[in-house]
Amino acid sequence: MLDKTKDPVAERDFKVVGTRPVRPDGVDKVTGRARFGADISAPGMLVGKVKRSPHAHAKLVSIDTEKALALPGVKAVVTRDDFAENKKQCDVLRNIMAREKVLYDGHAVAAVAATSATVARKALKLIEVEYDVLPHVIDVDEAMKPGAPLLHDDMITKGVDPEPETASNIAQRYEFGHGDVEKGFAEADVVVERDFKTAAAHQGYIEPHACLASFTPDGQGELWCCTQGHYAIRGFCADLLGMDISKLRVTASEIGGGFGGKTTVFLEPLALALSRKTGRPVKMVMSREEVFRASGPTASTSSRVKVGATKDGKITAGEAEFRYQGGAFKGSPVQFGAMCAFACYALENVKTVGYDVVTNRPKQAAYRAPGAPMAAFAVESVIEELAVELSIDPVELRLINAAEEGDQSSFGPTFPRIGLVETLEATKAHEHFSAPLGPNQGRGIASGYWFNFGGATSVSLNIQPDGTVALAVGTPDIGGSRASMSLMAAEELGIAYEKVKAIVADTASLGYNEVSHGSRVTFASGLATIEAARNAKKILCARAAKMWEIPEEAVEWVDGHARPAGANAGDFEPMSLADIAKVAEQTGGPISGHQEHNASGAGASFATHMVDVEVDPETGRAHVVRYTAVQDAGKAIHPSYVEGQFQGGAAQGVGWALNEEYIYNDDGRLENPGFLDYRIPVCSDLPMLDTVIVEVPNPGHPYGVRGVGETGIVPPMAAIANAVSAAAGVRMTELPMSPPKLLKAINAKKANGSA
Repeated sequence: MLDKTKDPVAERDFKVVGTRPVRPDGVDKVTGRARFGADISAPGMLVGKVKRSPHAHAKLVSIDTEKALALPGVKAVVTRDDFAENKKQCDVLRNIMAREKVLYDGHAVAAVAATSATVARKALKLIEVEYDVLPHVIDVDEAMKPGAPLLHDDMITKGVDPEPETASNIAQRYEFGHGDVEKGFAEADVVVERDFKTAAAHQGYIEPHACLASFTPDGQGELWCCTQGHYAIRGFCADLLGMDISKLRVTASEIGGGFGGKTTVFLEPLALALSRKTGRPVKMVMSREEVFRASGPTASTSSRVKVGATKDGKITAGEAEFRYQGGAFKGSPVQFGAMCAFACYALENVKTVGYDVVTNRPKQAAYRAPGAPMAAFAVESVIEELAVELSIDPVELRLINAAEEGDQSSFGPTFPRIGLVETLEATKAHEHFSAPLGPNQGRGIASGYWFNFGGATSVSLNIQPDGTVALAVGTPDIGGSRASMSLMAAEELGIAYEKVKAIVADTASLGYNEVSHGSRVTFASGLATIEAARNAKKILCARAAKMWEIPEEAVEWVDGHARPAGANAGDFEPMSLADIAKVAEQTGGPISGHQEHNASGAGASFATHMVDVEVDPETGRAHVVRYTAVQDAGKAIHPSYVEGQFQGGAAQGVGWALNEEYIYNDDGRLENPGFLDYRIPVCSDLPMLDTVIVEVPNPGHPYGVRGVGETGIVPPMAAIANAVSAAAGVRMTELPMSPPKLLKAINAKKANGSA
């Protein structure tokens, strides 16, 4: 276990960090005062609506908007003709508005702005679109076959030597690994090899995409939207509309869920284009059906995994091939999946290959640790099966092969200090591990990994005359980050949490910030907050020195006070932050701290999940009866939020494993675009989700923070599949494990006489 005597961060006695104060946005949200994407309005506002393709693949022969424009109340229509070609954002442009072809059911072909939603809907029906319907392809394996319907005539596979001479639906091939896998398999006593498939799943956020755009006659634009990254939205929209970035101001609303799905544009450029045409504000809100048909779910996948080990449990080789479809445009998360697949293990011989494939589906968007859950499902299923074959406890098998500090990762870099072993040991020590199972129940275990990310970040910290602190960050709060930033600022300044007020600034008020993704916010914005507070402390000490008429270096900041330091500093009473702030105007003016950096040092994150599932052999229904999530947080700044992230990832993993999937008919149309038929877990589907926070400090952060938002969704599908397979007595290799699929597998086993 972790030797804290060797770690100054672990030894630190935090006074504010690690407590559980009330969330600063809680009252507004429970009383309905918080304003989300659809909650803002403006005088003279128009309503925008989008006409979408009913076909999965078709040439756009013509678009006639004349009748729609003649309808009273219609103020503008935009189509492909209103957006110039853009090489920098080519795929983004073609996704928000179809050009030569429509590439999926729900692809936008036109948008209208009208005086009411009723008029706008009537106008959509009056837009006449002529299509030349083409063959389509939905499945990733089918899309890779020679002769499959081709989405892009100019797509030549990258990452292949020699480069192909003909186009295909394969955008790119990736390969990672080291050693000699053939040699490794030759040394193995047991080899397990299996094929797997996972369905596309939506992030399932409750709030649909929404925005309000306003253009002024002088070419200035304002945009209010629900997003995980308003600086990125500004960049996309400015590029697509040919604007200077400085002329577009974007404000992030409160966000009703995103999970990676609100990191790009769908409606925003259309609303801005309509506002520019009409000279009036335009508001657009997706319906739930539009969210499913036209915003990005994650990829569906097909894979093959092969692992060999000796009798004593040492893995000698791991090999995998992953095929991910990313929708109609390149950019599936297969690269991340191939990198994360074997990251939990210290392997001498490992190889992963990934293929990025396009299909006639909406362009995929990130979904918590994009690509990693599907790869972990396949690899961790084989690891569990290997444990059964070798008669070794599944946690012990993972401990034998677990990656530790100094090990080379399966995708190249050497790991710094990491906490995988600690999560496995905590799992084994948990009373759940040895709890008895009931009839038709099985227990599954899986581990998972996510990189975590830093990136460009800006923070501004201003000390007010009354001693309170205003903290401006540029990362939308998607998981409690305002509270976490306030805790870190308070810790560093030595003041009470209640004295800090954090806000999310708009794009005109603060320097550039990366999107709230990659589990980066508490790490990167927290690091910037700490540095901004330290900058402010230097100024506070300088002001105290000026008042005491002693050298600046003779003042130190301790427990929220400036104190004389050293033999020649003099004998002065310590001054609090409030004491110094109230006379700031007489000592040099306002006191603030800023930090702008490209944060590095994000700590890799590991988790181990343990789940018990009960399977009804008569119906095929699988029900989760117990769940324990163990994860290394580095340092839990606000433990309640950390636990919430663990639980959220587990809950989403339950849905993805057991029920959630995109279902298309033979015409390539989505058949379940709504929560009635696309079934996410509800309270009755979930047990209490137990959590264990492990804290192995990240050496790249002054408080030891590791991001926690994404790793929690990596192990669940594998852990649940392992539990279901144990309970049903048959290995499940396809997700979701819905009752019809599971019952079919159980009956097939009975028919084969192995029941």
